[in-house]
Amino acid sequence: MIRKAIPSEIDSIMSLTRACARKMIAEGILQWNEHYPDRNSFLTDIERSELFVFISEETPIACIVISSHKDEVYNSVKWLTSDIGNYYIHRLAVHPDHQHKGVARKLMDFAETFVRDRKGVSIRLDTFSKNPRNQKFYEARGYQRLDDVYFPKQSKHPFYCYELLISPAIESM
Repeated sequence: MIRKAIPSEIDSIMSLTRACARKMIAEGILQWNEHYPDRNSFLTDIERSELFVFISEETPIACIVISSHKDEVYNSVKWLTSDIGNYYIHRLAVHPDHQHKGVARKLMDFAETFVRDRKGVSIRLDTFSKNPRNQKFYEARGYQRLDDVYFPKQSKHPFYCYELLISPAIESM
């Protein structure tokens, strides 16, 4: 079941994202670290009603943020659409014990339906340049790779920005 996260789940969410970070680091993917993802970001996500969790046996095993807020880091990106009606995916994480079971796919299906139901124009996201599995995942779903952004507290390597057009009437700019 996927539903909005509640404040009492913050420790479980932090635990699952830390487990993801440890697994990625062990695989040489230095995407998440002690600076990100952080508790305050998740608390803000909950306050904005933008953090969703995938529940299994009454425990969050995965999470995703679906936000209509554009972070400043994205201002330099040449997006496919204008900045009206866009949604942003952040902090998609599946606990390592539950990876490769379709949970990320279900979360993205949920996010895409969520945006369609709200008449959103597109979904935008970024993924780490050194994480080819994530790149393939988004590209297979129809996301188009665009410009790079940098998060110096996370890595010296770029993050690739992607956008998926949701409304069939929308044309590339």
